Amino acid sequence: MKYPDMDKIYRTLPLDSIPWNIEIPPAALVGLVEQGRVLPCKAVDLGCGAGNYAIWLAGKGFEVTGIDSSPTAIAIATKKAAQKGAMCRFVVADLLGDLHELQGETFDFAYDWELLHHIFPQDRERYIRNVSALLGPGGKYFSVCFSKDDPQFGGSGRFRKTRIGTILYFSSEPEIRDLLEPFFSILDLKAIEIGAKSGTHIAICSFAERR
Repeated sequence: MKYPDMDKIYRTLPLDSIPWNIEIPPAALVGLVEQGRVLPCKAVDLGCGAGNYAIWLAGKGFEVTGIDSSPTAIAIATKKAAQKGAMCRFVVADLLGDLHELQGETFDFAYDWELLHHIFPQDRERYIRNVSALLGPGGKYFSVCFSKDDPQFGGSGRFRKTRIGTILYFSSEPEIRDLLEPFFSILDLKAIEIGAKSGTHIAICSFAERR
């Protein structure tokens, strides 16, 4: 099974038709910041897309680096940040690669929003290992991905195809726990409802600390 060409999506589709491109930051991320569970620090947005949430975090006092595999998305994010006067840095990199673009840099907080369900099971350990390597000791990791109990995109089967051709993998809570525990101490792991352009989704929300 091959990954879709994400850069083609950003090159050919209007931003408002890309399902995950939502300007307003999600309530779960906002709550994490407003409740003080993550304080302003050096942060990395994994799979940042057009940079919406990185720009929002920068406005809250975070020093944010956004990473995405799509050069077009990174160009959009860079332009948007400049227009809004947000102090963000955006980098093109493969999150399943060696991340040499970051030259060994580490962060205090890493997050991905609706990214993990784009990563197939056989590649997830490599991804989480990379996330762990990007964090300093005690660094926090926040992730939200679609649950196997989500009724969207056909409502059955672990692999489901979206209207724009992306293939998503829908996870269980035990899967996410088993994925994280070799690298992180899990602080919170639960099912939540999240809003999306296609309607409400059931998602798995995890918050963890690097071992």
